[in-house]
Amino acid sequence: MDAGKRSAPIDAAFLRRCLTTLEHALRELERSDPAHIAYDVFRAACVKEFELVLEQSGKLLRKRLAPYFASHRQADRLAFKDLFRHAAKHGLIAPDACERWLECRDARNETAHDGGELLAESTLELLPRFIADATDLASMIEGSTGD
Repeated sequence: MDAGKRSAPIDAAFLRRCLTTLEHALRELERSDPAHIAYDVFRAACVKEFELVLEQSGKLLRKRLAPYFASHRQADRLAFKDLFRHAAKHGLIAPDACERWLECRDARNETAHDGGELLAESTLELLPRFIADATDLASMIEGSTGD
């Protein structure tokens, strides 16, 4: 099968739903008083949705990359960061976007191991650009980038 072709479209509806939830939680967080409990709730929602978007992005990117390998098993064996490196290598995402995805993965790993307030706040700083990158990725995965 030609690397640029896919046998069936990839459904990114759940990824897009997670992105919508993340955007909503971020808007509410930005309107919340940091001294109020609602701020903590929306911050936790942002961090959780951030994690979900990362995981869904990797899962769907794996499917999108499969045609670039001799077998689906080769794509299945790629670590998360390698998925994004291969996507950049094949021109599916820009190299600078790849670097941001790797940075986000590192932030997610740190947040998962040490869910402290300062770490959550540093992850929140990544969200506006992350949302834009994930939205672009969803479009590419669905094949609506015209590749």
